[in-house]
Amino acid sequence: MQYQTTKLNQSFTLESGYTFSELTLSYHSYGTLNADRSNVVWVCHAFSANSNVDEWWPGALGPGKILDTDTKFIICVNIPGSCYGSTGPLSINPETGKPYFHQFPLFTVRDVVNAFILLADLLKIDKIETILGGSLGGQQALEWAIMQPARIENLIITATNAFHSAWGISFNESQRMAIRADQTWKEDQENAGIEGMKAARSIGLLSYRNYQTYANTQTDEVLETLPEKWKAVGYQQYQGEKLALRFNAFSYYALSETMDSHHVGRGRNGITEALGQIKARTLVIGILTDHLFPIEEQQFLASHIKGAVYEEINSTYGHDGFLVEVALIGNVMKRFYEMSLVANR
Repeated sequence: MQYQTTKLNQSFTLESGYTFSELTLSYHSYGTLNADRSNVVWVCHAFSANSNVDEWWPGALGPGKILDTDTKFIICVNIPGSCYGSTGPLSINPETGKPYFHQFPLFTVRDVVNAFILLADLLKIDKIETILGGSLGGQQALEWAIMQPARIENLIITATNAFHSAWGISFNESQRMAIRADQTWKEDQENAGIEGMKAARSIGLLSYRNYQTYANTQTDEVLETLPEKWKAVGYQQYQGEKLALRFNAFSYYALSETMDSHHVGRGRNGITEALGQIKARTLVIGILTDHLFPIEEQQFLASHIKGAVYEEINSTYGHDGFLVEVALIGNVMKRFYEMSLVANR
């Protein structure tokens, strides 16, 4: 495993028109590039994750696993706007000498991919054997397959969509409202809005899981007296506290807006035409219990991407199944690759 930070020595202009005079990208890589640099697997991480794939997708990375470090060169880049090394709200704005804080501009999913493209060019990665991701990561992978269809050979996306739904945007705005309600949010300091972010995470978690998840894991035993704290209450509070140890409200706010920006049809004569540009062999995976990115969204993708394979998995974890169900997703991916081998004979 290697962790590296690269400063792109050129200006970078966002869809909004805002221009960064410099942009930093940090990333992890695993395995070794082969001689013709044709064994690249690019992993796009989701909302509050980071480039250390082994940290948030345990069991997926290693010799002989889904992400086989013996045969593949695996790379994952921290999303700009996050807080794990790439340019984000707490980075120093070279124009002012101070952190961006509230002045950090909107980084759309398309902007994120444009930054990744510059890094891929710098690393002389002309072909990506497989690009994959779930949720926000899936949005990035999908966008890249549209932007550079000749570069992507295989596209694997889980629990994602062609555009972020009104339902999803509403959940994100509810979380931003929680952050804005924190009286410290207006301050220019690293821990501004942290209590609001804890509440936001609690709201977000409800969309990542579902009724049955909580029934299975957070139901209290029948007691003779009232408990000091209901199990579900403690769980929601714990999740907020846990995130606050590794994240900040500025990045949380920014990345929620990044997700909201996702719409592959923008400037491309609509969604259908955009998806029609994809040339990669495509696997779309839906999770039956996902209430945030319901399977109708993945079915739509599969029906509009030429030759796409659609698979479903069942999980008691709802949307979070894309992180938890490593074995199920691994089996689906294995079948997909075996189908590819047969088709190419």
